[in-house]
Amino acid sequence: MGEPFRHQLRVRYGECDLQGVVFNAHYIAYFDTRINELLRAACGSYRAIIEQGIDVVVAEAHLRFGAAARFEDKLTLEVAVTRLGTTGITTEHRIGRDGERLVEGMLRHVLVDLETMTKTPIPDWLRLQLEPWTAGQLEPWTAGHLAPRTPDSG
Repeated sequence: MGEPFRHQLRVRYGECDLQGVVFNAHYIAYFDTRINELLRAACGSYRAIIEQGIDVVVAEAHLRFGAAARFEDKLTLEVAVTRLGTTGITTEHRIGRDGERLVEGMLRHVLVDLETMTKTPIPDWLRLQLEPWTAGQLEPWTAGHLAPRTPDSG
């Protein structure tokens, strides 16, 4: 079983809202950056996938917030491939700061043929390239960090 792909980034001023925290929509952009870095590590570049006549497009996204990131925070981003379906790739994402868990989420991408923009099967070469980061589900976070909500907890 593979390990999550890890990458770090520092929060830029323009990513923060008037309250001085990262605006929520930027977390999807952070997830997208992780996918691009993962594909670069796996395939050499995103362009290598495009040159094969396929593209990877977002079909579904989920986010869950635990704590805020702020300007100049150094964030650690993790992504793990949790499912390689026939045409889709599901990834789990985590964003943390100094061991504190800030955001968790999931993205599901679908591969499409560039000419027809219709779903296309994941090629064997891409499955093989993603194998080092195919980890099943990420280990659960420790208690107190984004603990599951119950109907009574809001």
